[in-house]
Amino acid sequence: MPGTRIAALGHHQPSRLLTNDDLAGMVDTSDEWIRRRTGIATRRIADTESVADLAYPAAAKALAAAGLTPADIGLITVATCSAIDRCPSTAAQVAGRLGIPSAVAYDLNNGCAGFCTALAAAEHSVRAGAARHALVIGAEKMSDVTDWTDRSTCVLLGDGAGAAVVSAADSAGIGPVVWGSDPTRRDVVRLVDDWHPRFAQEGQAVFRWATTTLPDLAREACRQAGLAPADLAGIVTHQANLRIIEAVVRQLDLPETTVIARDVVDSGNTSAASVPLAFAKLVERRELPSGAPVLLLSFGGGLSWAGQVVSCP
Repeated sequence: MPGTRIAALGHHQPSRLLTNDDLAGMVDTSDEWIRRRTGIATRRIADTESVADLAYPAAAKALAAAGLTPADIGLITVATCSAIDRCPSTAAQVAGRLGIPSAVAYDLNNGCAGFCTALAAAEHSVRAGAARHALVIGAEKMSDVTDWTDRSTCVLLGDGAGAAVVSAADSAGIGPVVWGSDPTRRDVVRLVDDWHPRFAQEGQAVFRWATTTLPDLAREACRQAGLAPADLAGIVTHQANLRIIEAVVRQLDLPETTVIARDVVDSGNTSAASVPLAFAKLVERRELPSGAPVLLLSFGGGLSWAGQVVSCP
């Protein structure tokens, strides 16, 4: 059976930088308090840009890096939970801006697990022959759903987008997906819609779940790809909190040479955008060799998770 691969990546963030000191002038917090609890130093905040405005340049960069034309794309999907547009979808808006003539276009909302979920869905479609090339985008404007008076959440969130081109290939460059949800924990990460949607979470519950469950999910994704965690060149988890990332990594007993994405320090939690954003930056900086195995692993509202081992483009 033919396989699939990630042919190229792209990313985009807004220009406005919001530091911890800036936040200290807005709520009762401090740079030391934020860094100690989350590891975050800065985040990017969109002013007038919409989710589609963030998604478009990331997608355009990925398309150009793959050496493809808009007419080559047969499917485009955007993972987002913050887009205010219900119809037309963000994917349809991006397809229009790119000049993609007739691709299937849809949005997918699986919270922070959205990109890895969308990547798996697109991979299945390409492998089944429904499209030869697909654009998968994670894009969020979390500042639109941030309660800027709540110091427990406003210090976490940022805006941005990352995109991947998924293409048909002779061999498997995207491993089997490990995905699922625990609906008994559906409310631990959520958007509360009381006149205006706002992000809310039970931070300690999320931390406990992530640090006790993610290591086993990482091992299972590696097992299904025929690898051990020690074989990985890199790991890109959802950039929710540096303390979560480091706790998960410690439990996997990885060699020192494994590259660990820590983009949360500079970008904050960008929800569905965090995995492709962090992955694209590592590739752009050439910190990961082409063809090397990389684990992508995300989790978020629902409580949902998705992850897979991919070959670095």
